[in-house]
Amino acid sequence: MGALDEGHFNVELKGNGVKLGGCIELGFEEERETTVAIEDAVKVLLQGLGEDINREGLRKTPLRVAKALREGTRGYRQKVTDIVQGALFPESGLESGIGHAGGAGGLVVVRDLDLFSYCESCLLPFQVKCHIGYVPSGQRVVGLSKLSRVADVFSKRLQDPQRLADEVSSALQDGIKPTGVAVILQCSHIHFPNFESAFLDSNHRGWVKVIVCSGSGVFENDKADIWGDFLSLLRFRGINVEKIHPRDSDDKCWCPSQAISKMGATNSGMIAAVASILRSLGEDPLRNELLGTPTRFVKWLMNFKNCNLEMKLNGFGLCRLDAVRSNGNEGIHSELNLPFWSQCEHHLLPFQGFVHIGYISTEGVNPIGKTLLQSMVHFHGFKLQVQERLTRQIAETASSLLGGDVMVVVEANHTCMISRGIEKFGSNTATVAVLGRFSTDPVARAKFLESIPNSATAG
Repeated sequence: MGALDEGHFNVELKGNGVKLGGCIELGFEEERETTVAIEDAVKVLLQGLGEDINREGLRKTPLRVAKALREGTRGYRQKVTDIVQGALFPESGLESGIGHAGGAGGLVVVRDLDLFSYCESCLLPFQVKCHIGYVPSGQRVVGLSKLSRVADVFSKRLQDPQRLADEVSSALQDGIKPTGVAVILQCSHIHFPNFESAFLDSNHRGWVKVIVCSGSGVFENDKADIWGDFLSLLRFRGINVEKIHPRDSDDKCWCPSQAISKMGATNSGMIAAVASILRSLGEDPLRNELLGTPTRFVKWLMNFKNCNLEMKLNGFGLCRLDAVRSNGNEGIHSELNLPFWSQCEHHLLPFQGFVHIGYISTEGVNPIGKTLLQSMVHFHGFKLQVQERLTRQIAETASSLLGGDVMVVVEANHTCMISRGIEKFGSNTATVAVLGRFSTDPVARAKFLESIPNSATAG
């Protein structure tokens, strides 16, 4: 059950080991020592990537990463009992035995709670859409915002979707003593290709999704009629929960990193640094579910290793293709929705999305083709990056290949926007670079922007 030992929580629920009581708050000195330990580990990771930890853009990265990880795992240091016990309200309603619910009345449902958590298998954040239902009893109801807060406490830990659902359900059942609790989670895990497969698989899926459920009390039997009521209250608002992952499925892990068959050579110092981070967060790297996590995280991180590779894209070097320019009929051409994946150098968190490239060339001529442009996008994406720099680099390289008149739009979703306290779910960042005639011709810019379909998203 994660790092839920007596040092963190001291009231244990019967049957499942979830602990809800008070936790030990870290003092200022201990908190600072924890932050410094994570910073030191992040410096080892950056150096293992071949980066200069003193270069502009990375100097404060260790501290930013430490703060983000501390924020994203604050659930280990929070008190669940204080949230629930201070929010129970008497509500007289149906007398006991009247109606199928008894107690205070029927089903209460809170839908579409946005959460995020860190995957315990790979340490990448994943997004959660949470739906909670409960049937009050004993003439007591709970403040609705507290359902969200309890779910947030358990999500802010290293998690697995099924355990997260079970822990939320059990905590609410124990805390408010209802007739029953139902929890459904729609989870989305970013699925990064590795550097090699990104160039080969044009149909790579950007996200892995799973729906899990958990129930207690009258919801413990997943065939009970009350489940039908709960699911109906989700469906009529357009929430599709038809494909709930069965608890007894042979497919126990949803994390894409688990599919890596060959780990290859790994940096032992980097692996030890990740294990140190786990300990600093209050976890045990020897817990069964975490045994391979440091190695998987390092394997994934090494996709962004800083190396001095000469860029050769299908035989093209970075020379200017003067032959593209022509005195004939010229028009605006585009390659849209080129997917990319990258890693934010400020927080070591992934961001991904789409690149749209416009260029002016002879009518009907595509001088290099979509495959080469996609390879160029991947080349610049698989580095520690910031979106603004990525946009500029793509524009400059495309200008060398396409004749100078280029406009690039990058749309991206950043996990750092949800994993360090800001929690702007669904936010999208667009950046633009213009070169050549696009920089002086507003009509050309407008025409290219109008060609980008409304359905283009970075999600």
